[in-house]
Amino acid sequence: MKELESESWKEPGQPLVDLHIHVGGAVAPHILFSIAHSQGFKLPVKDYWEFVALVTADPKKMKGLDDYLKILHEYTEKIQSSPAAIERSVYEIIGKEFRSSHVKQIELRFNPMKRNLGGERDLDHIIHAALHGMDRATLEYGVSAGLIFCLAREFSVEMNEVIVDKAIKYKSRGVVGVDIAGPERLAIELRDHELPHYARLFAKARDAGLGVTLHTGETKDTGVQGLINAIRHFKPHRIGHGIWAAKSEEAMQLLRDQRIVLELCPTSNVNTHAVAGWEDFRQIVRTLHDNKIAMTINTDGPYALKTNMRNEVELCLEHGVFTSDEVTRCLETARAAMFSRSV
Repeated sequence: MKELESESWKEPGQPLVDLHIHVGGAVAPHILFSIAHSQGFKLPVKDYWEFVALVTADPKKMKGLDDYLKILHEYTEKIQSSPAAIERSVYEIIGKEFRSSHVKQIELRFNPMKRNLGGERDLDHIIHAALHGMDRATLEYGVSAGLIFCLAREFSVEMNEVIVDKAIKYKSRGVVGVDIAGPERLAIELRDHELPHYARLFAKARDAGLGVTLHTGETKDTGVQGLINAIRHFKPHRIGHGIWAAKSEEAMQLLRDQRIVLELCPTSNVNTHAVAGWEDFRQIVRTLHDNKIAMTINTDGPYALKTNMRNEVELCLEHGVFTSDEVTRCLETARAAMFSRSV
């Protein structure tokens, strides 16, 4: 692969990879607005522009990660809670990411139980619809894609096991991995009595051939110890964010020894104040780089965070987070770390 210069990111010819993108934060506001009205969803705003503000994460108004998650949990996930809504959402995301940033390889993640209105809608219908949306988009755009099912920290072990079982059931159809997400203040990684239960769930997923990625080490709520516990007990292939690893030689050694790939989400960490700013993020990444940690660049929630993959790359270059050669290596790492097979 030839060296990529910073200005080449403005050209449509260079394909990109996004391994960490949430369905709840990646659908355009006008699409969500349309879905909400078509389903008779009662919106807490008077017009479209108020709706845009409602589903966009303004860093000036957010105090932390929980404020960002509130947008997803209280609005976008509920709007996407029907077979038609999730199908359209998945379809629109893949097409838009290809058109805007030439993302040719993508893995979308969502919690199917947060799209079935607490059991009012059939879970299998939700999953089939998401897969159909992915199939349509990959056929039209020639994109390689897969779905990752998110377990929820606020769910019981029993509910999360249902999600793992569904991921295994639909593995042959395009579900490629499992994740755990949600408020880090509810971190199972720091609750000794829950570690064995979730170790079993993730082992079950791995044994079935699914990839395992975890949201952990993003904020001080899980911090270094939560990250270390997650690595030791859950044995993930990848970690979402994981930036607290830079504060611990032990954590970085574990990442190296187990060849775990970090899914960095630059704008997300800056806007949710997981880091103090771009300089803080740069210093964290340079520490990880110097310690030979495998890293990728991702969007997390393009529309909620007003970004896309090309913007993420440009920002990393602009702020000295990565050099052009290092961006190339991040893309190569992402391609090698994908759970989904290429088309």
